[in-house]
This record gives sequence, structure tokens and C-alpha cells, in this order.
Amino acid sequence: MITVCDTPSMLRIGLTGGIGAGKSSVSARLAARGAVVIDADRLAREVVEPGTSGLAAVVEAFGPDVLTAEGALDRPALAAVVFADPTARQTLNAIVHPLVGARTYERMRQAGEDAMVVHDVPLLVENGLGPSYHLVVVVHADEDVRVDRLRRDRAMPAEQARARIDAQATDEQRRAAADVWLDNGGSLRTLENAVNQLWDDRLLPYQENLRARRPATRSGQAEIVPSDPTWPAQAERVLGKLRAALGETAVRVDHIGSTSVPGLAAKDILDLQVSVRAIADADAAANTFADAGFPAVQRIRSDEPKPIEPDPARWAKRYHNNADPGRQVNLHVRVVGWPNWRYALLFRDWLRADADARGAYERHKLALAADFPDYAGYAEAKEPWFDQALPKAEEWAARTGWSA
Repeated sequence: MITVCDTPSMLRIGLTGGIGAGKSSVSARLAARGAVVIDADRLAREVVEPGTSGLAAVVEAFGPDVLTAEGALDRPALAAVVFADPTARQTLNAIVHPLVGARTYERMRQAGEDAMVVHDVPLLVENGLGPSYHLVVVVHADEDVRVDRLRRDRAMPAEQARARIDAQATDEQRRAAADVWLDNGGSLRTLENAVNQLWDDRLLPYQENLRARRPATRSGQAEIVPSDPTWPAQAERVLGKLRAALGETAVRVDHIGSTSVPGLAAKDILDLQVSVRAIADADAAANTFADAGFPAVQRIRSDEPKPIEPDPARWAKRYHNNADPGRQVNLHVRVVGWPNWRYALLFRDWLRADADARGAYERHKLALAADFPDYAGYAEAKEPWFDQALPKAEEWAARTGWSA
């Protein structure tokens, strides 16, 4: 996993895609627009060049038969050893991966803290590296297209091409990891236009927001849209980044709010909750949140207190929005056991379980959005519904034995 805690303004992009998908074309275009591209495959070759400690370690592990007559690494010979032997492959990875990680860190430091770094990693999904990056960009092409490219560009037999494709992550696994999905089934010009649009509309504004420690600009309109079945997967990607950034500071992280309730119409905004042990922990982690792409919104310091808990201090929270203009997120940082923390989880689970309550809430939301088109007015007008619904949610919790 790539950690660059001393380069807080650096936007880190993970770029990946299956063999033959056209990842190199995307990295070339991003480099032309100004990104610093770090090619993991190239670094993996560098760390085992003649005279390196990496090559010496490989020879010690696998013997002199993995060397050419000139003393360089015989890659086909090494591949024949490790391809069909998981233990041998683990041994090789244990040698090469730390060396590549150290070289990657060096290149990122050299790029400068305000750079936009694109880390080109073929096995990003397979190695679970997605949470290390602000965004993961996946380049995709259908299998038949990829096989044709491999036959044409690398003279690779079709059977071998399909075997290489089958040995990598599936399209479904890559979709689960992708913040951005670039389809490269067409022409190079079409792909470059898509990369240019991504750069102008998302990457460059994200970089500027990250540097300025400010949330992305968002619409003030309270538009309710039909439930999107991909919301949970989108939320899980963001939650993974938060887990990686916060470590033990976060007791737990949860998808809450309307987008966490299947079938419920909602604003296309992910509400997430980070649970901490004390409000001081939330304050201490403010820079960590900002480095991860979630700057604080200082004007919001508390939820609206409810009569059940008279102490306003126990309704305190810290609130962040994200700097990414391509995915709106409301991030609520609350203390474990406090009433606002509990209610966020209670309402989510009650609405998931009770179809009648879910339907009533959706009708209420749609009516309010029509009457209060601006987000601030909509949010304020919605509060009385929660006051009226709270006893019903509590009754459900008592009847079912629910606990947070």
C-alpha cells in the first residue's frame, strides 16, 4: 500500500486495467496533460537490473538458471518457474514488492507535494491497493477486443492471450474498485477525448480543491432521484479510503442516510459516518481527513439536539465534505455511544427493515423537495419528521432487540 503522508497536497491516482485494455494510452495522455506517471512495471524491471540487490536476491532464491548468458534476468525462464507455483510466486513477490514500493515512494517525493501522480499498476485490483489512492481509474475493453490487440501488437497466440486475461481480475472485480471507468473499445481519439474530459472536469478541480483544503462546489438544489443500486458499492470504495487513512482513529465507518437504504429515493449524495472514541479524536484527525480528500466544514459543529438527551455537548460532531467534484459525500464524525451516533444507525436499520416507514419517508422527502428546492431549506424542513418518527423507530428497536 502506498503511503505518502508528507505530501498532503498530492493527488494520487491509481490507474489499472486488464492486459490489452489500453492502459498505456491513458497514461500517455495523462502525462501529456501534466500528470507525473509512475509505471509499476517499469520499476519492477529496474529493481532487478544487473548489479542490483534485487537481482542478487532473485538468483539466490531461484538459482543461476534464471539468468541469461549476459547476466541479466531471464524473464521467460523465471516466469516458467513462478507461473504455476504459488509458493515460488510469493517468494518472488516478497523480494520485488518492497523494492518497488521504496522506489515508488522516492518517485512520488521527487514529483513534489502539489503534483498529480498517476500510479500505473497492472495488478492494483488483485493486490487490493485501491484504498491507497484518492481515485482509481480503470481502463476497460471487452475480452475479444483485448485478444485481437494482443495478437496484433504482441504476436501473442489467442489461447495464450485468453489465459493471461483469465489469470487477472474479472471485470466485476475491477468495477467494484473503479471510481472512474474508461471504456476503450473504440478509437484512440475517442479514448483521448474521454481522458481530456476526465482531466478538465474532475482531476484538475480535485487537485485544486485538495491543495486549497476546500470541498468541491456542489449544487444547492435538493433533487431527489430514484434509488441507485450502485450506491452501496460507491460508498464502500470511499469507506475503504477512510479506513486506510484513519487507521485506529476510526472505531468503525458506516454508510448511513437515504442512499444506504435499498429502494429509497434520495439525493445523489453519500452520507457516511466515522465513529471515534472522543470528539478530540475527530479534531486531531482533521488534517488526515483533508489529506484523504475530505476537508472540514467548520460552520457545522453539532446535530440538532432532541428532547431525549438534554446535554447539547453530546450532540456535537465534526462534519466534512469531499474535495472530489465527481462524487458528493457528506461525512459525519460522531462519538460512539452519543445519541446522534446511535440515531444515524437506528434510522438506517429501521428504514431498511420497515417497508411502510420507508414508503412514508420517501413520500415526505419528495413533497419537501418540491416545496423547498434549495438544500438548506429542505434539510431544515425535514427535521420535524425525524422527531415524529423517533418513537416508532425506538419501538421497532425494542421489539426486535436492535443494537448499534
